[in-house]
Amino acid sequence: METDYMDVTIEKKKKIALIAHDGKKTELLDWASRNKEILQNHFLCGTGTTGSLIQEKTGLPVQIFKSGPLGGDQQIGARIVDGKIDMLIFIWDPMEAQPHDPDIKALLRIATVYDIPIANNLATADFIIHSRFMNEEYIHPIEDYNKQMKKRMEILLK
Repeated sequence: METDYMDVTIEKKKKIALIAHDGKKTELLDWASRNKEILQNHFLCGTGTTGSLIQEKTGLPVQIFKSGPLGGDQQIGARIVDGKIDMLIFIWDPMEAQPHDPDIKALLRIATVYDIPIANNLATADFIIHSRFMNEEYIHPIEDYNKQMKKRMEILLK
């Protein structure tokens, strides 16, 4: 019987995207500093200012993308689609309106579609990086949307 799921492997060395809204950057910087020993074992990337600040404050290497409002959120989303990001730590400010809110929602949606761990606050980020899965390969099933699209096309072409 065909399955509508496929196994995806998150390697032992995780590819982690770090993002924070302006009002939350200090919190994420402090968190990254406290968790430097764990983070140094993984590949880090981040949007504009956030990634630059983390790199400067912690000394950890961070691949820097554009600022969120300038397309950085979309760059990270594209890498999630390509399997080049395994985890999203996005500390957002629920009390401030963001001019690029549609980009943020698109990023969170794509992270959900590809079933990667997402932390929107520091408590969740702590639970994720202190999980036993941070130090081992993790295999999990995700919906095979390509197979679903093929089925839809077959129905439409009948």
